[in-house]
Amino acid sequence: MAAKFAGFPKQGLTFLQELKANNDREWFTPRKAVFDESVKAPMVALVEAVNGELATFAPEYLTEPAKAIYRIYRDTRFSNDKTPYKTHIAANLHKQGADKHAAAGYYFSVGADEIEIAAGVYMPGPEELLKLRQHISANFAEFSTLAADKAVTKLVGSLKGDSLARPPKGFPPDDPAIDWIKRKQWYYFHTDLDLGIALTTKLLPEIVKRFKAMAPMVAFFNRGLTPRSQSRDFLR
Repeated sequence: MAAKFAGFPKQGLTFLQELKANNDREWFTPRKAVFDESVKAPMVALVEAVNGELATFAPEYLTEPAKAIYRIYRDTRFSNDKTPYKTHIAANLHKQGADKHAAAGYYFSVGADEIEIAAGVYMPGPEELLKLRQHISANFAEFSTLAADKAVTKLVGSLKGDSLARPPKGFPPDDPAIDWIKRKQWYYFHTDLDLGIALTTKLLPEIVKRFKAMAPMVAFFNRGLTPRSQSRDFLR
C-alpha cells in the first residue's frame, strides 16, 4: 500500500512561528502538549510515510521515527545563541548499520520559515573524509556524471560544501578531481518549496521525488565508506 501523509495541521506551523517569537521555557513549557500533538506527532507520521516510500528504492535507509527525529531542544553549551529551542522539526534517515555521519544519508525539516530537504555527507570525520576523497579520485568520471546531472540540479541545486584552500595531504594538486577532493563535505540542500505545502498532501511526494533524485549520489558516497560506530548528527 502506498504511503500517505495528510500534511501538518495549521496549528503546527503556527506553533513553530510563535515559538520563534517566544523562544523561552516560560512560553514553551505550558504549551508542550500542543507541540507534541501538532508538530511531533505529524512528524512521526511523515517519517513513517517517507519510510514506506524509501522501501521501494532505498530500503537500507529505513529509520525508526524515534531514531530519525531530532529533539526540539538546542544544545547551547558552545553557542552564543542561548535560545533553548529549535524553531523547526527535523529528521535524518541514515544507512542501517551506520551512525548518522559514518555514511551519507537523507534529511528533511519543517520549520517556522521554510522546508528543508537534503542528502549527502555533512560532517564526516577524518577517516570518512579520507575514504571519500580517495573514492572520488578513483571514480571521478562516475562522480562527475552524477554531479552534473541536470535533472537532479533542477530539483535540488548543485552539491554544496565547505572547501580547503589547499589540496589535502596525500593528494597531488594536478589530480583531475582536486576541486572536489578539497571539499570537507558534499551535500544537496534544497529550501525552495513554499512553506504552505507542509499543510497539504503534496509534502510527502515533494520530499520523496527529491530523495529519489539524490539517491544515486548517496549510493556513490556510501560505496566508498564502511560503517563506523561513532555517533554524530547529520545537519542539525
